[in-house]
Amino acid sequence: MSVWTVPVSAGTFSDVTQNVGIASITSSTIDEEDCIQYAESGENNLWGYTNLGIAQVDGNLNVRSEPSTDAGIVGKMTNNSACEIIEELDGWYHITSGEVEGYVSADYILTGIEAKVKALSVAYVKAVVQVNGLNVRSGPGEDYSVVTQVATGEELEVVEVANGWVTCTLNSDTVYVSEEFVEIVDGLDTAMTLSELQYGSGVSDVRVALVEYALQFVGNPYVWGGTSLTNGADCSGFVLSVFANYGYSLPHSSASQSRCGTSISVSDIQPGDLLFYGSSSSSISHVAIYIGNGQIVHASDEKTGIKISNYNYRTPVAAVSILP
Repeated sequence: MSVWTVPVSAGTFSDVTQNVGIASITSSTIDEEDCIQYAESGENNLWGYTNLGIAQVDGNLNVRSEPSTDAGIVGKMTNNSACEIIEELDGWYHITSGEVEGYVSADYILTGIEAKVKALSVAYVKAVVQVNGLNVRSGPGEDYSVVTQVATGEELEVVEVANGWVTCTLNSDTVYVSEEFVEIVDGLDTAMTLSELQYGSGVSDVRVALVEYALQFVGNPYVWGGTSLTNGADCSGFVLSVFANYGYSLPHSSASQSRCGTSISVSDIQPGDLLFYGSSSSSISHVAIYIGNGQIVHASDEKTGIKISNYNYRTPVAAVSILP
């Protein structure tokens, strides 16, 4: 018989059915029959969804402005991300997911009991930052060095909560934040919006083209050491391959890329410029492409792959312009 690992607040299945949320970071392995019975009971946590849908797709699922493959793309759902199904229209679902509203092919959405069971196996616990400029540290205590800072509303995936400190993952690194300044919640991934991409005046055609080219690969996987835009790249491999398409040769290292081109102020960045992250400008561990409107596209980590984030989801420590 198959088993499911479900995050719960206690170690027994009976305890699971009495909870509507996940209060702490533990796991209970239950058999498939009990999992289905729990999902069918109607007592389980639906993470705020009334008519839950779960995407099942290789790569990502396009969310379109109308129920047609000819309609424009307004967002993308990665595999196992969740949506609220508003209605069904001839093989399409009208959905909302995160900040995205649109239409997806019904062929790639689990519904009903199948969606509930899948959600139980893919839900995760996250820490939502409640203050601006929250210190992210290298260890569980104020004596440890500050790795970076993150902005209000950003989400960190939780590994463990103990002794007032939350162990999290950030771009594949293990980091720590004070439990006092975050809200611990359980939830599901949602769609990524593409509709808010904007360009300022005076932005060159090559910058617009490079950003739009990079955005084609949102939803594709993160692979450490990789440079493939379709099969997997890490943060610097993603940047390297995007810029190679426009005739620029960059090294495969975020720290090395920060020494290319022209160093600029973060306040002067334009679409197509590079933003760097780390504990300081001399200790860089991550790179992203600025796409305008306060957003970046980057190969984040193995869980989320290539994604769009706010440029200050953690504090950038350097910026570089490669393009003219």
